[in-house]
Amino acid sequence: MSDMTQTDSTPQQPKSWTRHLPLIAIATVAIVGAFTLRDYISFDTLAANREKLLALRDSNYILMAMGFVAIYVAIVAFSLPGAAVASVTGGFLFGLWAGTAYNVLAATLGAVAIFLAARAGLGQTLSARMDGAEGRWKRVRDGLKDNEISVLFMLRLVPVVPFFVANLLPALVGVKLRNFVFTTALGIVPGALVFTSIGVGLGEVFDRGERPDLSLLWAPHVIGPILGLAALSAMPIVIKALRGKKDI
Repeated sequence: MSDMTQTDSTPQQPKSWTRHLPLIAIATVAIVGAFTLRDYISFDTLAANREKLLALRDSNYILMAMGFVAIYVAIVAFSLPGAAVASVTGGFLFGLWAGTAYNVLAATLGAVAIFLAARAGLGQTLSARMDGAEGRWKRVRDGLKDNEISVLFMLRLVPVVPFFVANLLPALVGVKLRNFVFTTALGIVPGALVFTSIGVGLGEVFDRGERPDLSLLWAPHVIGPILGLAALSAMPIVIKALRGKKDI
């Protein structure tokens, strides 16, 4: 009987740490990439290779689109530098509407990858502890469960929240995957439209020997509507609080 117990328990030991391997791999690649890729994924690199990229797009559009999405997914999934450059490149290569679609698709897939990796590791541990917590943590957990979609939309729409934080934090507190995917795909559309539109005119910017102005995101006519959407997503939480249904 003791042998059987020992045999049954042996396979459980590696599982406790192997489930952290995806997140460890992501963190390792992110750290290495931060020091090695910053000079390569840049507007200078794009300007130097613009003719080759446009020629490849014209000769094999599908291959180019698939390659672009794959690279962008890797950038997001491993939190590598260059996400803004990739978004602008989408507009430069594919135009506003197709570029926005590819940007949103790639960013969503990359976000889901890091979400699943984090949830499989630290997320399981932290979520279980929050489920068993009492007092203030329990109220926070219950409030999050009741307002998951609103909170996730706010994480995506408020520009001061880094994209990788909006990917990791939901996984660590145990939000539903379907809600994460839904709010990510919709919540990043406004920002994707802005960056993609910058890319549409990137050829003229390069011709003038200039770099694209990413500060456009903070222009009042751009940031205003985005913050308005963030405020709108917070309305269900405000209404519940005013009605006294939940004390978050």
